[in-house]
Amino acid sequence: MVSVPSVSYSITVRLEVPAGGTSVGQLTAAVEKAGGLVTALDVTASGADRIQVDVTCAATSSAHAGELVMALRSVPGVVIGKVSDRTFLVHLGGKIEVVSKVPIRNRDDLSLIYTPGVARVSQALVDNPDDARRLTIKRNTVAVVTDGSAVLGLGNIGATAALPVMEGKAALFKRFGGIDAFPICLDTQDVDEIIRTVQNIAPVFAGINLEDISAPRCFEIEARLRDLLDIPVFHDDQHGTAIVVLAALHNALKVVGKDLGSIRVAMSGAGAAGHAIAQLLVAAGVTDIVAADINGVIHPGRADLTGVPTWYLEYCNPRGVTGDLRDAVVGADLFIGVSAPNVLTAADVATMADKAIVFALANPDPEIDPRAAAEYAAVVATGRSDYPNQINNVLAFPGVFRGLLDAHSRSVTTEMMLAAARALAATVKDDELNPSYIVPSVFHSGVAETVAEAVRGSVETIRRVAEETGEFPAIPV
Repeated sequence: MVSVPSVSYSITVRLEVPAGGTSVGQLTAAVEKAGGLVTALDVTASGADRIQVDVTCAATSSAHAGELVMALRSVPGVVIGKVSDRTFLVHLGGKIEVVSKVPIRNRDDLSLIYTPGVARVSQALVDNPDDARRLTIKRNTVAVVTDGSAVLGLGNIGATAALPVMEGKAALFKRFGGIDAFPICLDTQDVDEIIRTVQNIAPVFAGINLEDISAPRCFEIEARLRDLLDIPVFHDDQHGTAIVVLAALHNALKVVGKDLGSIRVAMSGAGAAGHAIAQLLVAAGVTDIVAADINGVIHPGRADLTGVPTWYLEYCNPRGVTGDLRDAVVGADLFIGVSAPNVLTAADVATMADKAIVFALANPDPEIDPRAAAEYAAVVATGRSDYPNQINNVLAFPGVFRGLLDAHSRSVTTEMMLAAARALAATVKDDELNPSYIVPSVFHSGVAETVAEAVRGSVETIRRVAEETGEFPAIPV
């Protein structure tokens, strides 16, 4: 793929140029000639002979940003001052803070908020622990828990390096769901120790969002925590991705005129996201999924299935396909990639069924260049923000947790996730739907509220059925 300038690699260069003449125009020309994009140019000080200018420009990489500085330096009369990386500026001092909801102005306030008045509230919780949701931050607080073992596309970078990502996640919880989330980065990758730690901190929180924990350990961690805790445990890399994929699929199938129960699905990647996507698709009614990992199509005859969830052998590949990913893709109506860059070509997409759908979600570089996929596919989606149809977890998790917290749910079930996916799909109205618009923007008004309402309704339905029958729906493994 050809890289394009991105705000992720934007810089602001403070420099001086001679007053008058063509110097300012030359700055823009120099950046554009070097492949950058000037997004702002501000005169910040002016004198008789020289002016101070802040040039903000987007690059394609950190190295390219350096090249843009050199290009600016080459303009006659330019003196380079400070160069600021805008991404690092945003992260200075962290991205979240704790702010008191009540004023502390005098002794009376202190006595109410802290000692001696707070002792009465603590005693009330001794008598009735369930009141913690009403009398503490628990009612609206989620822990974003990671061990740093599978962070973005960076891999196993550890707890400290994962912190900026978890801070960002917490900021998204607040922005889109009105939820107070806090990053919990654990300096251990031992499964038992992670489970024990989360269990011990759980009294503070109304939900646990597991994040960037590598497979297959993430499966065990989530399953055991769900058994141990009386609050929802949700691994966003798995279930958040699955919800948005299913929502996008509902709408993509409307575009191409196909039915969920009759399509063939080829999937690249059988890790955390792939496993959850496949499970949710099966729960929604998909009957033919052929999954492939780095060693080829998953089927019972393979000798190298160590670490592959046995679920795939029971619920997938009903036609007994063998071989590699290209064999899985032949005749498929839908390709879902949650794996690695450039594992598919346009020629492979050409072997898919008519009106094929391609979800190439590896990020930042997808399984196939979206432009190449679009030569043969009717609908193409990626995980990137610079192409149409971005499959982004932020479309799901704020609303899902908002609904869970509002309903005081103690678990997350498959039916709740199916309800979230249907609601998310419905935010794109029929008169808006087209091949380039199957999922809403993350800034689309009302997305989180719509998803939250669906989850709340699902929780209430489950409770009503449970009261009438004594049976609870299955929680995904």
